[in-house]
Amino acid sequence: MTAIAQSFVASHRSDDSGELFGIAEIAAEFGISTRTIRFYETKGLLSPRRINGARVLSRRDRARLVLILRAKAIGSSLAEIKQYLDLYGAHGEGRATQLKFVIDRTEAAIADLEARRDNIQTTLAELRLINRISRRNFAALREKQLKS
Repeated sequence: MTAIAQSFVASHRSDDSGELFGIAEIAAEFGISTRTIRFYETKGLLSPRRINGARVLSRRDRARLVLILRAKAIGSSLAEIKQYLDLYGAHGEGRATQLKFVIDRTEAAIADLEARRDNIQTTLAELRLINRISRRNFAALREKQLKS
């Protein structure tokens, strides 16, 4: 970030406001690359401002990044994340719709994971049975070979 941009960010980061953050600072804070932030920008998920060519993020962008990273961690696609973020609106007018989206999305994810868990448990039981039978047959075969 250029010295002018750093100065501008610093001047807007008093103890009471903390409004702007440099892209490198945010990337380091969240353990992601600046390229990732730029990618999210190209997808319309973040809208950093430019100050003398340097990207700076607002508190709103920072909060959106937190949501993006959380949603990615639970397997949401970028399209779903964008849809979710766009529901909020400019002033939070879509918060109820956004919460309904989260409820629907998490209920579907829970149902999917529970179905997968049940499937895994069934598969494990089958594999354990196959393993026990195979061990028993193997032991019987070895014993027969030793007697011959």
